[in-house]
Amino acid sequence: MYHVQCDEALPDCRNCMVYGRPCPGYRQDTIFRHETQKVKQLMQRATQSPTESPRSKRSDSLDSARQSPSPSSSSSLSLRRLDDSTWEERAVCYFFDQYTTRDQGDECLSHLGFLPSLYAVCRDGGRGGSVSSCLQWAVGATALVTLSNQVKAPSLMLQARDRYGMALRGLRQALESREQAVKDETFSTMVLLSLFEDISGDRKGLTSSHTAGFEFLVKLRGESQLGHAQGRDLFSFAYAHTHIEILALGERPRYNTDWILEQLNKSDPIHGLMLIASKLSQLALETSSIPQPLDANLLRRVFEWHDAGRAMDTELTQWSEALPEQWLPLVVDAPTDGSLLTYQRISIAGIWIYYWAIRLIVQKIMAELSRTLASATGDGALLQGEQDALGICHEMISATCRSIPFAFGHIDLQGNPIPPPPEGKPRIRGFLGYIMLWPLWYILSCGMATPAQTDQIRSALGQVGSALGIRLALMLAQECDMPTTAPSIPDLSQFVPVMGQFSQM
Repeated sequence: MYHVQCDEALPDCRNCMVYGRPCPGYRQDTIFRHETQKVKQLMQRATQSPTESPRSKRSDSLDSARQSPSPSSSSSLSLRRLDDSTWEERAVCYFFDQYTTRDQGDECLSHLGFLPSLYAVCRDGGRGGSVSSCLQWAVGATALVTLSNQVKAPSLMLQARDRYGMALRGLRQALESREQAVKDETFSTMVLLSLFEDISGDRKGLTSSHTAGFEFLVKLRGESQLGHAQGRDLFSFAYAHTHIEILALGERPRYNTDWILEQLNKSDPIHGLMLIASKLSQLALETSSIPQPLDANLLRRVFEWHDAGRAMDTELTQWSEALPEQWLPLVVDAPTDGSLLTYQRISIAGIWIYYWAIRLIVQKIMAELSRTLASATGDGALLQGEQDALGICHEMISATCRSIPFAFGHIDLQGNPIPPPPEGKPRIRGFLGYIMLWPLWYILSCGMATPAQTDQIRSALGQVGSALGIRLALMLAQECDMPTTAPSIPDLSQFVPVMGQFSQM
């Protein structure tokens, strides 16, 4: 039976809390050298207890052992009697802490919340077969690349890529069998390999190498995948991931997804936002290229698109007005002139940033349609509609920028500055930065932000890339300096509603 290594933290072991399991107790550690301060901070997790106990005595002896010099000097991560599995074990706990969250009262959404328990079951031998090993390799790969980027350890990156290769080979084998392909372990492996690609910076432009696989598995698994929480969590990640890729490439979906929309609960804030975004994506595809001049039939279609866009904007307004009070932004004074927006939780700020990006897309389409109709009909009132739409676009960009200081952990709920964390520790958890990448990139690439707003958003993306180690963020910040096609809808993959959370607000 596999046991999670106790991290010696008091009063509770954080590693076991992440796994959602009772702490099995301290297991004899190994001696390793630490030549960098970050590795020392990572490994030295013991805290001093007010009263001495056998556990604290062991910690004292370990501290002495950890400070023993090592004759080896080949690498800042060179080890003595510390095998790869122990490094991977620590990396997995760190990854779960940074990228998974469940309904624990401190978040309004779940991000891969099913993963720690599914991984533990596979490692404990509860599920056999190749897909179980495949998932373990994928978790190991993604965890090691996460830790490698955080502590700047190339040796861990090599191990991560080795496990990535094994997971990819296992995934290809699993996809050859329908019985293996429909399993949650297989789908989870693909989700993790996609996340690995984003953290490591291996994406080629805006295109993910796993989009076609997501579409295939969503179709193959059918409606039954929505019958349990784990399946819905996986589906939400994959469906939205596919959504952004289709629109970024300007392609149409390979499969009919109307049945998916029927399964979403409109009364749920997250599902409601996804429903509007799904309808908007279809409008964006239809209006992406309007030939000139307009004939009578096409002119009628443009008017219909204009009406559809106006209806979507009304839906978005109603969505924001129906939110619980705890979800609403708070206006606080900025240190300089103006005001900032704060929220009860950083995850709520992330959802609002998605909302503003979606509404920006709607208004940008409305402005373009109004301009087209005004040119074709000579109706001056439509030109005013264009100006109104552009004005709302600037409001959405301003609201996003006013939210960035709180969303990235620089100010608290009252707007007070938060002191910088200790060296090597990010201000926010990894998944929080990850879920804000695409809306920020869209706002940055739409070409409507002021120079100051552009610098602020680019700096936020840079913070995600440097402090959180998500290389995709650095690529997106650089991508905006080059001609590119902005997606018509941001990626909603991370917003998986927590069951019962909204009824408690």
